[in-house]
Amino acid sequence: MDFPVYPPYQRPWPLMFDGAAAFVQPQLVQNGQLQSAPEWFISSDPCLVALTILRIRYQTESRSSMAAASINFLVLLIALALSPLSLAFSHGAHPFLYPQFYDYSCPKAHQIVRSIVAKAVAKEARMAASLLRLHFHDCFVKGCDASVLLDSSAGIVSEKGSVPNRNSIRGFEVIDEIKSALEKECPRTVSCADILTLAARDSTVLVGGPFWEVPLGRRDSLGASIQGSNRNIPAPNNTHQTIVTKFKLQGLDLVDLVALSGSHTIGFSRCTSFRQRLYNQTGNGLPDFSLDAGYAAHLRAGCPRSGGDQNLFPTDFASPARFDNYYFKNLLARKGLLSSDEILVTGSPETRRLVELYAADAGAFFVQFSKSMVKMGNITPLTGNKGEIRYNCRKINHQ
Repeated sequence: MDFPVYPPYQRPWPLMFDGAAAFVQPQLVQNGQLQSAPEWFISSDPCLVALTILRIRYQTESRSSMAAASINFLVLLIALALSPLSLAFSHGAHPFLYPQFYDYSCPKAHQIVRSIVAKAVAKEARMAASLLRLHFHDCFVKGCDASVLLDSSAGIVSEKGSVPNRNSIRGFEVIDEIKSALEKECPRTVSCADILTLAARDSTVLVGGPFWEVPLGRRDSLGASIQGSNRNIPAPNNTHQTIVTKFKLQGLDLVDLVALSGSHTIGFSRCTSFRQRLYNQTGNGLPDFSLDAGYAAHLRAGCPRSGGDQNLFPTDFASPARFDNYYFKNLLARKGLLSSDEILVTGSPETRRLVELYAADAGAFFVQFSKSMVKMGNITPLTGNKGEIRYNCRKINHQ
């Protein structure tokens, strides 16, 4: 699988001022001169952008010429301060996360994560979905801070034992291998939270899904929340309104809900997660009549009324190992595996319209999935001096 590779001159330059980041396209600055108005900047402060350009000039011009050019840059500073459009963040962006975070501190970080994920997915295709799901279950509890990776210890009750995670989430050994390799390459530099985020993106790409730039710079939590895991992660049998509310509490809207649910185009689910639909959907001893009868009969053959709780079924029976839009086509054919899948069609006209859109247009799904993954990945990250960079993703450093 080929991944995009960007030449250094096409990457923005990150420069740090008191912990904040500013970026300027280097090809716009030649011999200390701003060649054209920048198409975009990323900064939490307009003055920061001007200081970035000023620093570039300082590094490339003599001090005498700097004095002569100071008036020009004062004008630039004012223009930037009064030009909010040029400084706007994309929806859901976080000012202290950016894709180039490790370009200088650990330039091989992306390559290391990518190669180990590729090896794991080649060994077991299901691992792509498992790593993607790990990222979901991390971000919905306390934000994207790698709390899901912590084992139980003194003062910490692991999220791995929660109802949504117990005997379900997997892929920890892959994360361990990535972390070990990164610690050898650049010790105490790359966070476990960023490893999860990169692994989710790379897994998606490896099975045919879209590529997106991953904002980086997260730090790792000092604790876990099994209560948050039980409370916040959407369950397969939740009502439509409950799922909408759980997404809304994370800053995610209906569009994000439908697009991110599309991750079920890969992976498997256990019999225990959908048995209710087959035998007793509403407590009256009858199946879910929104489920195609032929598909329901197929599921009952491997998911009996009792026993077989761990029997696995693909969440997208048409192409379970390929990231595509067949998941949405299945929903319209009444062949969604989980109740939480099918209610995207039956729960509201708004979500149904989005299902229909993505079923008809895989490109539209891929674009929105990428945007929603970035947005989810930016849920309350720890940055700056908050949290830590764990040496071992399974435990906090002082243990």
